[in-house]
Amino acid sequence: MRWIDKLERRWGRYGIPNLMNIILVGQLIAWVIVMVINQNFYYAITLNRTSLMSGQIWRVVTFLFVPPLSTGIQLLLTLYFRWWVGNSLQRAWGDFRFMMYILVGMVGALAACLITGSAGASGIFLSLFFAYAWMWPEQQVLLFFILPIKMKWMGIAAAAMWVLEFLTGNFASRVSLLFGIAGFLAFFGGEMFTTAKDAIVSYKRRKDWEKKINRK
Repeated sequence: MRWIDKLERRWGRYGIPNLMNIILVGQLIAWVIVMVINQNFYYAITLNRTSLMSGQIWRVVTFLFVPPLSTGIQLLLTLYFRWWVGNSLQRAWGDFRFMMYILVGMVGALAACLITGSAGASGIFLSLFFAYAWMWPEQQVLLFFILPIKMKWMGIAAAAMWVLEFLTGNFASRVSLLFGIAGFLAFFGGEMFTTAKDAIVSYKRRKDWEKKINRK
């Protein structure tokens, strides 16, 4: 990733420490406000084109703080896994690279919003799971603190959730999900292309070899 290396050498000192923790604390505060104080607060921080055009620029950032509208154990598990994956990536990459990953996803969400009228951060957070599973596929974790499972299966589960949301959502949510994984594609797109290309070449060579053996 030469582009990120160049940016880090010049602007690396501007990385935001504990960025994932800041986002999650914001989500938790927003959840309390929405659930306990004022439900309309939810609509004041979402990302939509009409509000942006009327000068409500803060939505470009606050849409990251839109909380999961779940309760109980489901809410805690969602926040926990986001905290665990996000902080693991930030420790591995450093503050600047992790900030850039989130920022690229935010730019993608903004583009989706301008195209369709609205966008959310679901694609960004799911892409964090994609990134973690891509980097450490064989790492074993305890699902629900009990069941051992490798991260590659967690990544596949996150991909399945992304596909399900994509298929069941409206046009705006589909574009938002697609553009929301911009960070993952920017960081790993080249590597994925090379891996897929090598796999295709290996498959073709194996088939060619099998044909030669069968002819004999």
